[in-house]
Amino acid sequence: MSRVPYKKRGLGGLNIADYTVDQLKELVGTLLDNKIHGLSFSPYLEGQEPGDQLSEEQVRERLAIIAPHINWVRTFSCTEGNELIAIIAREFGLKTLVGVWLDDNMEKNAEEMQGAEFLVKQGCVDMLGVGNEILLRGELSESQLIGYIRQAQAFAPGIPVGYVDAYYEFEDHPEVSDACDVIFANCYPFWEGYPMEHSLVYLKDMYRRAQAAGKGKPVIVSETGWPNVGTAEGAAEPGYENAIAYFLNVYQWAEQENVDIFYFSSFDEAWKVAAEGDVGAYWGLWDKDGKPKYW
Repeated sequence: MSRVPYKKRGLGGLNIADYTVDQLKELVGTLLDNKIHGLSFSPYLEGQEPGDQLSEEQVRERLAIIAPHINWVRTFSCTEGNELIAIIAREFGLKTLVGVWLDDNMEKNAEEMQGAEFLVKQGCVDMLGVGNEILLRGELSESQLIGYIRQAQAFAPGIPVGYVDAYYEFEDHPEVSDACDVIFANCYPFWEGYPMEHSLVYLKDMYRRAQAAGKGKPVIVSETGWPNVGTAEGAAEPGYENAIAYFLNVYQWAEQENVDIFYFSSFDEAWKVAAEGDVGAYWGLWDKDGKPKYW
């Protein structure tokens, strides 16, 4: 079967009315066959959640599913088995954005930083993301966060070190932006209630604002995505075709403007329902059992 081309690619991106569902799925398959930049990756299985110990077997099995379709993998932690991800990713030929999970538990933060330093010494860190939405959650002060960033830069010379948060937090905290080597911006038109047909234009604006805050530093979209099931967020409607169209729009733009994007997420994760409501469980490109959802 021949691959179908994009049609009517305007400022707002793909017009899903111009395609059948099978054609949309075919476009997704082509895109993933050719590999996207990267995915945010958590290997938790049904019934697991952050804090549970991950086994080497499950990390390896989950990575094996996504590895043929990506060049980079992004992690969220350097403890509880998450440190295995970067090590095993090297076996699959993947580059790594290693995440250091920080919160208001200083003892645990120290363990995370030690885990990150260990991975740096193992030679399996290509970029380091120190903290994830810690300012958004209000769990550390700006000066405390900058201290962790400086600590990471000291033990990871030559490795780009940055912080991961919503794009607007870099505008609100210029000293944090200045401390980073690279800006890791989370950009979610869905969570800000934008309809799918306007989401690409808004995503571009989020990215430009992060660029301005970075003052010329590299900007990477560390998270963006669209759920296929759940309750609407304002005018943002979850849905199968909307999720496909958003994914295709994002990577069409990424290719056109050479933007590096870590899509969120690899797998559906039921544990996220507690924090995000029903929609939280359905952000994956694969379902909770590791089956492709969109191609």
